[in-house]
Amino acid sequence: MSPVWLFFRRCLQVTPLPQAASGKSTNFKNLSVSTENTLSQMKHCQTYQENIMMSLKVSYKEHERLIVDDLRVSIVSYLRECETSTVNTTHKHMQYPISEMREEIKYLLADFETSTIKEKKEELNLKQAPLKVVRDSCIRLQYELFHLHVAIPKVLGKELSFIAGKKCLENIQQSDIFIKENFSNKVFTVNGKSVHNVKMPSDLVYCHITAVCALPNGQVLVSDRMNYKVKLLNQQYRVVSHLHVRHEPLDMCLITPTEVAVAVHDEVQFITVSQSKLAKGRKLKLQHECTGIAHNQGDLYICSPTALYKFTLRGELDCRLYEDTSANLTVYKCAVSTTGDRLYIISPEQNKLLTLARDGTLLATYTDPALGWPHGLHVTPAGQVLVCGRWSNTVQQVGWEGESKLATLATEEDGVWMPLSVCYSSITSSIIVGQYWDDNILVFRVE
Repeated sequence: MSPVWLFFRRCLQVTPLPQAASGKSTNFKNLSVSTENTLSQMKHCQTYQENIMMSLKVSYKEHERLIVDDLRVSIVSYLRECETSTVNTTHKHMQYPISEMREEIKYLLADFETSTIKEKKEELNLKQAPLKVVRDSCIRLQYELFHLHVAIPKVLGKELSFIAGKKCLENIQQSDIFIKENFSNKVFTVNGKSVHNVKMPSDLVYCHITAVCALPNGQVLVSDRMNYKVKLLNQQYRVVSHLHVRHEPLDMCLITPTEVAVAVHDEVQFITVSQSKLAKGRKLKLQHECTGIAHNQGDLYICSPTALYKFTLRGELDCRLYEDTSANLTVYKCAVSTTGDRLYIISPEQNKLLTLARDGTLLATYTDPALGWPHGLHVTPAGQVLVCGRWSNTVQQVGWEGESKLATLATEEDGVWMPLSVCYSSITSSIIVGQYWDDNILVFRVE
């Protein structure tokens, strides 16, 4: 019989651990920052899935209630008709059968409610199952990365540091791939539309909704350029509070769950939301016009008509990331990917969507004749990229790579006319569109 060692191949290209770790130092400060960013993104994705699950649950409960209410109304209407049509002479003879009918209908209704609820729960469970799988994967990846993050500062010795750093980087890469595969290119499907008026009695002209911002509690902020207002809408999209700003508000972004930053001419106006009321906060004065604004991990990205700048939240200029002076309006609005590694900007005069690396390097350019004069731009919490064309009257979803169109979500046939802004609310699973010279916003229900 052959020796046992003959059944095993010799391992090739194996580097002893001391040798692999020799001369290589892990930058634990940078690794810690990357880990914290990834943990934050994974938590964001987990919350996103849980919000969708909750939204589905609420929608199904409401659907069940409406079905049962409709049945009740139909039955009551039928009984009244029977009682009304019964003549007095036969009423005595008909009273027992009607009473019997009432009891029978009561049992039928109880059975209907039970079976309907059972069917709807089964349908809901089927729809929630894949969401739970992704949610659970988010939790698992967070758990593994968090424990590595906690353990790394306690690691002693070059070899153990090397192993811990390598394992942490692998987990970060795995998490990034997971986010992009499960979220960023998931195509929306539109399954309903509603229209909501956001005009106020004090508005002097038609609304001009240049930005929409969905808050985590289901409320929505809109900037009304021509009326110099920022308006707060409740969950039913009715105006419940507003603030005047000194100049035309062109864009806004979420800073915290209760604070937004608004681009107002040559300054950034911070606004807080508390108990359905708006209040002005601090201002950042700029040396240039501010047409677009985005926020990610404590960094502010601000567009001038031809350049993209990076600022701190305190208003300190970090750097100019990108510039194009070939036309008057080449850098209008911006957005940041969920992972923070990509920046998106729209160039209206060139009909382009540009994708940049974190350092401003151009990664991709997207053009489409069906996207004339891009004006609104948004990245969802799951990383999906939405852009709307003012002249083409379209709302599109573009791949996270910024290279191709995934879907046209709405067109002129759906009521889109000169769209200026677009935003996604994960609470209501809706895409909200603001338009030019229009008192209404469009709300598209999506899956």
